[in-house]
Amino acid sequence: MRCAAAVEELVYNSAIMFNPSREEVRRFFCEAWQKQRAGSVLTPLEVIAVDWIGEHPEYHSLLTDTEGALTQDYTPEGGQTNPFLHLAMHLSISEQVSIDQPPGIRRAYESLAQRLDSPHEAQHQVMECLGEMLWQAQRTGMPPDGEQYIASIQRRATR
Repeated sequence: MRCAAAVEELVYNSAIMFNPSREEVRRFFCEAWQKQRAGSVLTPLEVIAVDWIGEHPEYHSLLTDTEGALTQDYTPEGGQTNPFLHLAMHLSISEQVSIDQPPGIRRAYESLAQRLDSPHEAQHQVMECLGEMLWQAQRTGMPPDGEQYIASIQRRATR
């Protein structure tokens, strides 16, 4: 269970380029969802976030209560999935695929999505690969291994 906590820490502090705080990440998703519901203009990043939020109706009510979202803790020990970590990983993977960084992720992701016939399920499997890569980097004290990350996705695409 420490693996999930380590991955959350790394995603919040490393994988998201602008390095927001936990509160900023949560506020971003809540505000994006609330803007969408109000019909307000969204930034390009909010559009991507809202698309992923739309894929997760189980998070909709949570995202309408910003103050509650800011204070809620999600612990692996409690068997809880952190919806903000989950959505942040969707954003991170979407960005990686859009710019093909690390090189080869776009092709590997597209192959996996085609095999699964589901871009959403492919993202979830890539999340597992991303989480493993970040956990290994933290465990070994080495930088994340992008080549191993891509290889892991490719293995899933060819199963």
